[in-house]
Amino acid sequence: MQRITGRGVGTVGRGLRAAVVAVVTAGVLLLGSTVASASVPTWGGSDSGPALDVPQGQLDAAITCSPGATNAKRPVALFIPGTTLTPQENFSWNYFRAFAAAGRPYCSVELPNHAMSDIQISAEYVVNAIRSVRARSGQKVSIVGFSQGGMIGRWALKYWPDTRAKVGKLIGIDPSNHGTLDAYPVCAAAGCAPAFWQQQTYSHFTTALNSGPETFAGIDYTTMFTPTDEVVVPNLGPAPSSALTTGAGRRANISTFDVCPGHLADHLSMGSFDALAYALVIDALDHDGPGSAARINRSVCLQALEPGVDPATFPAHLAAYTAGVGFQVATYPHQLAEPPLKAYARG
Repeated sequence: MQRITGRGVGTVGRGLRAAVVAVVTAGVLLLGSTVASASVPTWGGSDSGPALDVPQGQLDAAITCSPGATNAKRPVALFIPGTTLTPQENFSWNYFRAFAAAGRPYCSVELPNHAMSDIQISAEYVVNAIRSVRARSGQKVSIVGFSQGGMIGRWALKYWPDTRAKVGKLIGIDPSNHGTLDAYPVCAAAGCAPAFWQQQTYSHFTTALNSGPETFAGIDYTTMFTPTDEVVVPNLGPAPSSALTTGAGRRANISTFDVCPGHLADHLSMGSFDALAYALVIDALDHDGPGSAARINRSVCLQALEPGVDPATFPAHLAAYTAGVGFQVATYPHQLAEPPLKAYARG
C-alpha cells in the first residue's frame, strides 16, 4: 500500500445479527429544527467551492492507495468507511483483499475521529481525495462508500462543483442519504457524537444535503440497501432512507430482496462481508450506467461470505469489527446539539 504525501447465511448470519442488535441496543448508530439550507452555493460562484479549512498535509495523509492506482488503466475505486470506522477496520479484511487479488486499483480516505465528528469537516477529506485520486490515476473516480461513507460524497459533489467532473460513479452500501430515525432516541438523553446528530432524519445537515437535486448529470449512482437494516431506518418501501430519486444523474436503487427475496442482512454485514452487496458493487463498477439487480447471478444468495474474506480468520475479524464500533460509541465525547451548518450551506 502507498500513502500519497483499505450476509451471512445460517449460523453465521444469525450470530452476526444477534451481535449487531446487541451493539445497537447499547447505542450503535453508524449515522447520525427549522432548517435553513441552500441548493445554490453561496461562496461567490467559484467552481472549486469553498476553501478547505483543514491543512493540506493533513488531508493528503488521510489517503492510501494500492500500487495500481497510479496512472491506472481503469477507474479507481475510492473507499469511504462508515461512522465509527477507519478504512482498515471497515475494508482491509474483505474488499481490499478481494480487490488486490483481482488486480483492481483502489484507494481509501480516512475520515477524522473514526468519522464521528462534524461531517462537514470530514467532507473536506473526501473533496481532497476525489481531486487527488483523479489526478493520480488519470481516471474518473468511482466512490464506494458504506453508511455515512456512501452519503458523504454527495455533500462533496453538492458544494464543490469541480468534483462532479472527476467522479464517474457513486456506489452506496446502505448509505444514510436521508438520515435515520434511530438517531433520535440515541441523542435524546445526554447528547451524542456530532455525526449522529447530523444523520438524524430531519437534521439541518440532512435537510441541506437533500435540498435541490439529489444527483448530478454525468455520474452513475448505485444505491443498495437491506430492508432489514436496523441502523438506517426506515430502509424499506415506500421511501427507503438510502434511495435517491431526483436529479439528472443515472441512478439505481436496489433492495437486497430484489435479488434474493428474504435475504437477511444486517447493517454491519452489508458493509463488510455480505456476498450480495459485494456482487452489486462489482456489477456497478464493471458496467456502463448504474448497477442492475437483473445482472446478478442468483447463486450469490447461497454464499456465506464475499470474496476476500478468509473463513479461517473471519470470526476474529468480525469480533474486532463489532467491538471497535461499540468502543467508539461508548467513548466518543457527546455534545448536546447538532453542529451548526457552515456558511456555504445556509440559505
